[in-house]
Amino acid sequence: IAVDPGLVRLSVGIEHKDDLLADIEQALDKA
Repeated sequence: IAVDPGLVRLSVGIEHKDDLLADIEQALDKA
């Protein structure tokens, strides 16, 4: 499966908001 570098995957589950923010920051750092 080819993944476009501009593609954003956002999964929403039951997680603490601080964990979600940390995940987003980590993803943006890698982008």
